[in-house]
Amino acid sequence: MSQSNEENFSPEVVASLTNTLDSVMDKTISAIDRVNDQIRVLALNARIEAARAGDAGKAFNIVAMEIAGLSNTSTTVVANLKRRSRKTLTRISKISESMAASFKGVRLCDLARMNIDLVDRCLYERSCDVRWWATDADLVAALADKSTKLADHASQRLRTILESYTVYSDLLICNTNGQVLTNGRPDLFRSTGTEVSSTAWFQTAMQTRSGRDFGFQTVHNSSCVNNRPSVIFSAAIREGGMVDGRVLGVLGIVFNWETFANDIVKNVALSDEEKATTRVCIVDSSGHVLADSAGRMLQDAIDFSGRSRLFAGKAGHAIAEVGGNNCYIGHAHSAGFETYSCGWHSVLIQEVTAPIESANESDKPKRRSARPSSRRVAARRKRRAVAS
Repeated sequence: MSQSNEENFSPEVVASLTNTLDSVMDKTISAIDRVNDQIRVLALNARIEAARAGDAGKAFNIVAMEIAGLSNTSTTVVANLKRRSRKTLTRISKISESMAASFKGVRLCDLARMNIDLVDRCLYERSCDVRWWATDADLVAALADKSTKLADHASQRLRTILESYTVYSDLLICNTNGQVLTNGRPDLFRSTGTEVSSTAWFQTAMQTRSGRDFGFQTVHNSSCVNNRPSVIFSAAIREGGMVDGRVLGVLGIVFNWETFANDIVKNVALSDEEKATTRVCIVDSSGHVLADSAGRMLQDAIDFSGRSRLFAGKAGHAIAEVGGNNCYIGHAHSAGFETYSCGWHSVLIQEVTAPIESANESDKPKRRSARPSSRRVAARRKRRAVAS
């Protein structure tokens, strides 16, 4: 069979086919019941006519009685079929519903795990970059000699790095007082001479014990690059470029988080239909949104019943109400890569757009039976007998 003729499999398709079969069987059984009612009425009329015919109609009366008996037998068989099929379809519906939730949850969980792994791998490289570049001789010299010429030379060195490492918005060199000595893109960002001593990235770098350690500031709108969403890694620049040298200042590398994050959350392996109903996020432990396919970066928090329990695990999935909608939720916590772990959470939230209907009779709206009541049948028989 060609691929174009094959129907895509999913638990939702199974559930839909089950519900369709349930509906078709209901309509078919109702139609058979109506036919049986008509047969019984015709058999009754035949018996009346046979009685009027006297001895000549006795044989026809027997035939009419047999037809009525077959109709009653058919009704019993149909009733048994309805009862047994309903029980089976109810079980299939429940299994399909469970399969759909599990199938969706596991898939979203796998995608979440992939996303957070990409984040960890990327930021691991940033933590390596900053510790390596902090040992650059030109950067060390600019802080050791404190001359304008050497600062300009260091700026040129930073600009050369930025030409190759396009993931960065800017690179900055600060003295131990937190004043920016120079930066790599002075034509775009006028950060030279500004004070950054109160920033997390500067303070954590100054607190490092050796050149093997690094500082960090999580996603924020950085004033160093015109308030662009950024992640900044930092490292102490030490005397002689040695890992245990005296601290001369700090190197801060401003990672262009917005571009990277949007690539992560918007290029998930989802169909166009799924993307329309799925929100992809990177959040911190409190649910604060750090990346968002819905465009709410740093402006929202993800919360739902059971979030703490779900976030406590390495990976998992759940069904919960988010923003007033019932949703499948896939989650993965940062597992880390090599020596680095961001500690964040990847979350995919997909609306349950086509709820699986229960096949239980009690869950369906009550419908008037297509089969006439015994009182209506008796009245109909009486009217026809009188008319005859």
